[in-house]
Amino acid sequence: MFSNYLIGLREGLEASLVVCILIAYLVKTDNKAKLPAIWSGVGIAVAISLAFGAGLEFGSSELTFKAQEALGGSLSILSVGLVTWMVFWMKRTARHLKAELHGKLDAALAMGTGALVGTALLAVGREGLETSLFVWGSVRAAGDGGGPLAGALLGIATSVFLGWAFYRGALKINLARFFKWTGGMLVVVAAGVLAYGVHDLQEADFLSGLGDKAFDISSAIPPDSWYGTLLKGTFNFQPDPTVLQVTVWALYLIPTLALFFAPVGFGRSSGAKEQKVGDERAEQAERVGPADRTDGRADRDGAGGDRVRDGARGVGGRPVGDQG
Repeated sequence: MFSNYLIGLREGLEASLVVCILIAYLVKTDNKAKLPAIWSGVGIAVAISLAFGAGLEFGSSELTFKAQEALGGSLSILSVGLVTWMVFWMKRTARHLKAELHGKLDAALAMGTGALVGTALLAVGREGLETSLFVWGSVRAAGDGGGPLAGALLGIATSVFLGWAFYRGALKINLARFFKWTGGMLVVVAAGVLAYGVHDLQEADFLSGLGDKAFDISSAIPPDSWYGTLLKGTFNFQPDPTVLQVTVWALYLIPTLALFFAPVGFGRSSGAKEQKVGDERAEQAERVGPADRTDGRADRDGAGGDRVRDGARGVGGRPVGDQG
């Protein structure tokens, strides 16, 4: 349940912040009359996301067992790819997301109401579709029951409240730190969903090795125990994974977490890039500065040298006899 709560909270908060930024900008620019267009776009995006999730759930129930496992495994792997892209994208663009949305909204205002609806639809719809797909995959991995779905809905409800509190100015937190640590936890959850997706593909006979168990600790952690259920619901833990599941889990989790928390490389944020540019400019100024100062001293020395030489010629040009 916790993993699905985290998914709903993280994805829902991103969508809530986008809506808050759009609404606040329209209010500040005296365009309150355009607010219904934003809400229309948000409503359409929510409806499409719900329809997509319902289609995944009810459409897959009509398939054969192997077809269900093949579809579930494929969509689980796709959802992991989308969520991984999302957490890295948010890490890079969180600092200038507000300015980017303002620019898009200015262009939409110039184009008319339909463009405003489309802006809100695309901004919120992307988060909604990702949430539906990832929650569906995570609920399948966690097992049947209303707990995982309730956790996702509770996370979305919390994100809506937090978005409202941000808009009203009642809540202030470090969003960069929040998205950093929730992004790291989402990577851990995604690793479990990925391993479960591989298991689905093995059961569908798309991948081999279903009988090759890496270990089996079912006697120590029974799947039907409260702690076994907790581990499965939180981290998609399986007490008897296959060798391929463990291999894929490790190959995804370790390098992805390393890249996500690394200050440089694939996960470099815009702030790090700006810092690098500032350091390069400072180094260039230090290289140019001494040369400029040297040139200035040379000019002064040249002018002084000319005066000295002129004085020497003036003294040398006086008759010796005049000295007496």
